[in-house]
Amino acid sequence: MNQQKIGMFMKSLRKEKGLTQEQLAEVFNVSNRTVSRWENGNNMPDLDLLIEISDFYEVDLREILDGERRNEEMDNDMKETVLKAAEYATEDWALYYKRMKRMMMIGVIGFVVSGVISRTPVVENQIAGNISDFILGMSCSFMVFGIIITSVIERKSCAFKKRMFCKFKKNITEENANCQKMNGRDE
Repeated sequence: MNQQKIGMFMKSLRKEKGLTQEQLAEVFNVSNRTVSRWENGNNMPDLDLLIEISDFYEVDLREILDGERRNEEMDNDMKETVLKAAEYATEDWALYYKRMKRMMMIGVIGFVVSGVISRTPVVENQIAGNISDFILGMSCSFMVFGIIITSVIERKSCAFKKRMFCKFKKNITEENANCQKMNGRDE
């Protein structure tokens, strides 16, 4: 994906609507600096926000991801859009999952180390006991935090898939209706 091209396209869409960056920022509940970063290609909006932006500008998500308008509407193009959007989301989610796995592994290892320390005669020493308790607390925190974050990411992933399926289904229904209208005119 070419972020510069996408940013320029988003800027042209905003100008077509006659909006300033500040006005657009209010619509999406972000800062005008964030909008500026999108338009300069420095950052990209989250996938959920990209879908809202495409609805707001009344363009396909694939047009935003490609950074240009398209005139033809075909099932293959829609599939391509869904795949691009899924790829975009999967990259972020894979990175989060990888980080959370590491945090949870650190938590498990710390839990084991704390258990080993607490079962040895060294624990009679006050410092060793405090270290063991600290490691146990940190381990539990890492594991709980990892579980919470991965469940939030999973919910976002499921919500995204549902929205994309509904949008895909809606476009196919509209195309079928248009084909039926055209077939009715030809007869």
